[in-house]
Amino acid sequence: MPDEDWGQYSPASHLLVHLSDTHFLGAERPLFGAVDTDSTVQRALEQLERSGLRPDAIVLTGDIADRGEPDAYRRVRDLVEAAADRLGTQVIWVMGNHDERTAFRTELLREEESANTGPVDAVFDIRGLRVIVLDTSVPGYHHGEVSDEQLAWLAGVLADPAPHGSLLALHHPPVPTPTALMSILELRDQPRLAEVIAGSDIRSILGGHMHSATTGQFAGIPVSVAAATCYTLDPSAPRRELSGVDGGQSFNLVRVYEDQVVHSHVPLGAYDVVTHFDAAFLDRFASLTAEERTEAFSRHA
Repeated sequence: MPDEDWGQYSPASHLLVHLSDTHFLGAERPLFGAVDTDSTVQRALEQLERSGLRPDAIVLTGDIADRGEPDAYRRVRDLVEAAADRLGTQVIWVMGNHDERTAFRTELLREEESANTGPVDAVFDIRGLRVIVLDTSVPGYHHGEVSDEQLAWLAGVLADPAPHGSLLALHHPPVPTPTALMSILELRDQPRLAEVIAGSDIRSILGGHMHSATTGQFAGIPVSVAAATCYTLDPSAPRRELSGVDGGQSFNLVRVYEDQVVHSHVPLGAYDVVTHFDAAFLDRFASLTAEERTEAFSRHA
């Protein structure tokens, strides 16, 4: 019996991995001359593979490259796609304000080079769960916007509900930022987006940009922001200061259930183990009655 059946909830119908803000530079240069962006992404993927989880998709919500350099895109693409191949899952890329649309299309999406410089919007069907990618980037700027054309496109997509509902993936999350200086870089004209998605089948919004794990609500929909894999912004920094630190990197696990979506925050790194239940214990645990499980867990917890 799987451990998911021990409680009152049935297993999740879908599992997604949510990473954000990898900020790779070309030629393997460290970010700010200090942050090894490759190693944190590699660590995240190794932790995921070691877990034994088999996600339906890996979603990366923008700022994939720090300066839009083609070789930076190729490097992160190769790392993520290799892990995705081993896991048997697909990769969903989302544009961020640091990304460059042409290189994003040619290097990450493997499209033929063209004159198309419009937003990189897309729709993915994952066994009845719809993931809608909305490009909130503004070329040459760092704040976010959604055009009238994009809103009309989004309304058209949402006109027909998906069997398991939808997730909206974008870079600039429509929630207040915990760091004041970041507010000038937020998504603008948010009420217009709210009008389109309120009452739709969107069950959760996945975002990035903030460089710190953040949750909120927008148009009645839960919002989950994944912290960056490169560096994090310290929400406890002194007032009126913006402090980026090489620590606290993480990714999220997104579990979709029949009546809710659960986001789990996964810190990167190796930590000292202070308590542990091994597979043999869980095998024994599965053979017990509910009352015996409660007693056994109480003895070992």
